[in-house]
Amino acid sequence: MRARFFLLIAPALLALAGCATVQPWEKGNLAKPEMTFGGDKLETRYADHIYTSREAASGGAGVGGGGCGCN
Repeated sequence: MRARFFLLIAPALLALAGCATVQPWEKGNLAKPEMTFGGDKLETRYADHIYTSREAASGGAGVGGGGCGCN
């Protein structure tokens, strides 16, 4: 019974721990390029190249190349 209670309460507590109130003067920190999902253009292009090389298909992401990864 105690383990079941822990398994039900722990995910709820972890979800609530991620909630935070952002003050207006703190929003500038969240607008930085480092805080975006695609902030680094070079890293994004490199990851797209690796993905298209691994999948042996290209297109849709603006990265050309073949399946061998040599382009």
